[in-house]
Amino acid sequence: MTHYVGILDGIEDVWGVRVPDVPGCHGGGASPEAAIADATSAVREWTEARLAKHLPLPRSSTVAELLKQGVIDSASGESAVMIPVLIDSGRPVRANLSLDAGLLAAIDEEAGRRGLTRSAFIASAAREKIEGHR
Repeated sequence: MTHYVGILDGIEDVWGVRVPDVPGCHGGGASPEAAIADATSAVREWTEARLAKHLPLPRSSTVAELLKQGVIDSASGESAVMIPVLIDSGRPVRANLSLDAGLLAAIDEEAGRRGLTRSAFIASAAREKIEGHR
């Protein structure tokens, strides 16, 4: 899975994340977590559009490279955060999972309440966990 470095900056209830390697991608929110989640969504949409056009994704810079280039201003409070890029392949595969019976029953109940299959619910929950959504 690809990750890009995001640069987080903000104060109180105004936060932003910019992603230097992904032109035009940024996110914002009332908390650092919200800004990171917003940036993650923006990067995912950008990469999906780029891949749909059969264009390559840009190389991900390291935190060290961005610090050396002066892209991250740690003296002013900026910090680096990792932005995961999880792109669906469009090819479902079977997986054999072992779960506690009580947890599986709760998954099935909640999936049914939301009108989802067990697989769709588990995939959604895994994506949220990987992408850091709260």
